[in-house]
Amino acid sequence: MNHTFDWNAAGDALPLLLEGFRVTLLATVLGTLVAAVLGLAIAVAGRAPSRFVTVPVKAVMEFVRATPLLVQLVGAAAVFTSVEPLTIGIVVLGIHYATYTSEVYRAGIDGVPKGQWEACRALSMSPRRTWQAVILPQAVRNVLPALGNYAISMFKETPFLAVITVHEMVFEARSYGADHFAYTEAFTLAGLVFLVASYPTSLLMRKLEKRLGH
Repeated sequence: MNHTFDWNAAGDALPLLLEGFRVTLLATVLGTLVAAVLGLAIAVAGRAPSRFVTVPVKAVMEFVRATPLLVQLVGAAAVFTSVEPLTIGIVVLGIHYATYTSEVYRAGIDGVPKGQWEACRALSMSPRRTWQAVILPQAVRNVLPALGNYAISMFKETPFLAVITVHEMVFEARSYGADHFAYTEAFTLAGLVFLVASYPTSLLMRKLEKRLGH
């Protein structure tokens, strides 16, 4: 059975999809902030001298990485039934990606020349001052492109939030398609919006990576 693309249906679906895109963008931005902050905390904790800190941190990281994001979302929604689905989605996305951004931070921290650490010790700088003033500014600058790429990946995985009834863009596309028998138009538009939003950002991250690499 042939199906002709209905431009009227596409135009009718667009406002609904853009509202869903607002939720998608909100989940991405807040989830990225959670992943960036928590990932940095995990990276620093992973360098703690005590195994009572490093062992549990690594165990939790491995558990999160070994389980699919979809399972984590459904499990969290089943446990925290009184919490808003969007809040659950943001937190789960942030924690999931924090386990990956922590490795990015770790590489950035390891990339700081040893002479910087030695100079801080020679100047009798406190560990806190060493991290804040010397190590982290250099490490974060070097890993910004990688963090941006993870943000793009998170943006493209927000459709998983539909399984916990978050009204993001794909959820709205599916709802419109079911109500108007226009799945082709709704999902095509959703795909185009994802493309228009993510591709320029990807190019920007590549440009930033080349600039910081010089």
